[in-house]
Amino acid sequence: MRGTIVIDENRCKGCSLCTTVCPKEIIHIADCITPRGYHPAHLVDPQNLCTGCLLCSTICPDTAITVYRESARKQSAAALVS
Repeated sequence: MRGTIVIDENRCKGCSLCTTVCPKEIIHIADCITPRGYHPAHLVDPQNLCTGCLLCSTICPDTAITVYRESARKQSAAALVS
């Protein structure tokens, strides 16, 4: 299953808990600093490895991560077209 995440930089305080639980190791702490003074987490997934497993979202104490999953039905249809 394919997935992706969106990290709300206004809520993320850069605790890095999400980076420790990501099985694909595609969440990293950014070099930039938010207006609140934190280094937020960022998804770095050029190969689309995210499965939408929910681990990062579950562990986030600030509910800053939203997970999106592509449905299996949509994936099957895309495979048939390819």
